[in-house]
Amino acid sequence: MMKIEFLGTAGAIPTPRPGCHCELCERARRYGPPHARMGPSLFVHGPDILIDTPEEIRLQLNRAGIDHIAACLYSHWHPDHTMGRRVWETMNMDFRQWPRQPRCTPIYLPERVAADFKVWLGLDEHFSYMQRHGTVELRIIPDGESVTINGVRVTPIPLAAAYVYAFLLEQNGRRVFIAMDELVGWSPAEELRGCDLAIVPTGIFEFDFFTGERRIPVDHPVLKSEATFRQTLEMVHQLAPRRVIFTHIEEPDGNTVEDLARIAQVLRDREGWDVTFAFDTMVVTVE
Repeated sequence: MMKIEFLGTAGAIPTPRPGCHCELCERARRYGPPHARMGPSLFVHGPDILIDTPEEIRLQLNRAGIDHIAACLYSHWHPDHTMGRRVWETMNMDFRQWPRQPRCTPIYLPERVAADFKVWLGLDEHFSYMQRHGTVELRIIPDGESVTINGVRVTPIPLAAAYVYAFLLEQNGRRVFIAMDELVGWSPAEELRGCDLAIVPTGIFEFDFFTGERRIPVDHPVLKSEATFRQTLEMVHQLAPRRVIFTHIEEPDGNTVEDLARIAQVLRDREGWDVTFAFDTMVVTVE
């Protein structure tokens, strides 16, 4: 059995957004989850695999009571997925202890992610520093290969954008497909069809789901770099999973928890899907 906990379900812009006083952000400040969303990360209990470390990862791990991480996967280099990387220093090093005996967490990087770490945000320099101090061990997964972590087979899945991967987790005949972000231009391969659970980024709402009114100007550059919700729905049709959970929910889209629940109900009625929008602290199991 795999138990998956959504530590953070926002995208690049969390909810509440600092300095914003719209109703969505004010409700998030007032009530917290499910209205409030931290940066994108999830944890697979059992094999104890963490995927991505946003800025708030320290707060997320404390909130979830997670004190053991067997391994971490990084989906790509973008700051909303990597900027909490210093967690490996603070979590694995007890600075009161001398001589120091740090814990060491294996960090798995798909091949192209490892190459990007050498280019962006000082990632390679920082991880090399932490590796020298014994708090992490970098392990590169060559394209086309898999690794097994505590009985779960993990296969990085290259997406259409050259810098990002999804992951296929397999255990005891169950298959979980996890795409943390960046589905623009992607079409699922046939071998991914029919997985038990697909976790995918929501995509941006170019149009209001209920009225069809355009929300984003047709010439906005974001439409060239980000998948829309309509495009994501087409990808889910191609994946045909037994269950789908949408995450990476952006504050600028302005959708409330109630809006997302209504959208999910329409999709259940219209498409027959077992569908949910994730929220921070949400836990699901795949048996």
